[in-house]
Amino acid sequence: MSGLTIGRARALQASATPNGVFTILAMDHRDALRVMVNPAAPETVSADTLTDLKLAVVQQLAPLASAVLLDPIYGAAQAIVAGALPGHVGLLCALEDQGYLGNPFARQTALLDGWNVEKAKRLGATGVKILLLYHPDSPAAEQQEELVRGVLRECARHEIPLFLEPISYALDSNVVKSSAQFARERRRIVVESVKRLGALKPDVLKVEFAVDVKYETERAVWADACAELDAASPVPWALLSADEPFEVFREQVRVQALENGARTNFLETLATHRFQTLVEIAREYGKPWSARYAMPNVNANWYREF
Repeated sequence: MSGLTIGRARALQASATPNGVFTILAMDHRDALRVMVNPAAPETVSADTLTDLKLAVVQQLAPLASAVLLDPIYGAAQAIVAGALPGHVGLLCALEDQGYLGNPFARQTALLDGWNVEKAKRLGATGVKILLLYHPDSPAAEQQEELVRGVLRECARHEIPLFLEPISYALDSNVVKSSAQFARERRRIVVESVKRLGALKPDVLKVEFAVDVKYETERAVWADACAELDAASPVPWALLSADEPFEVFREQVRVQALENGARTNFLETLATHRFQTLVEIAREYGKPWSARYAMPNVNANWYREF
């Protein structure tokens, strides 16, 4: 069982439910959100439009979440100033830029220029997050790991947890991620990524489901893959929705947990119901993050050594 510093322990408590389960609302999307708003001309979607949409979602759904993940450009400070983010809900801030440098099949993450761990902490964030395109067999893997190590050093300096989000991809440019060919390798890639990146000791991993449910429909296989992933991870982990249809993601959350105007109307009805359903599953069956960590020893002189 890994140990925690007091500051990181408190931040994880602030980002989780009272029973220690993460129910995170992710709204840090930028260009992907532009595409959703206007698929034909995403470049025409303004910054104000993105901010307004993020604030509407946060205002409605954040009270159901243990924490909200936002980007610093269009969401984090704006949600605080607008009063959209309740004070009892944790705030996770994305660190990465949107683009990825170099060969698209040996991808390297770029951090957002002008933004860093120290600024996120000063803003009041209870955690920071990196989306890391990662393949354990990629020539870029070591460089990606070194980037994580650097961010972890900053997180240690500022007593703030890192939520690391590895996203798998195919090394072969002729293989698309949604293909049956990639699906055959997906479990190995996801589990090995969790093993290697978990060894760097981020505070929490946000992971993809280990199997592609389009090609593998047996729930027993899903459960076995989740058990393998759980055994491979030395740190707490949360499940990514990864653009899955709600019905599919609901079942993935259930299996994972058991093993371990028109817009306003939509947000107030269907979106709220769906998010609440996922929260209830996680609350009932999810394992608390504290099961992976030992709290620090505290005595009357702790503050002198802190």
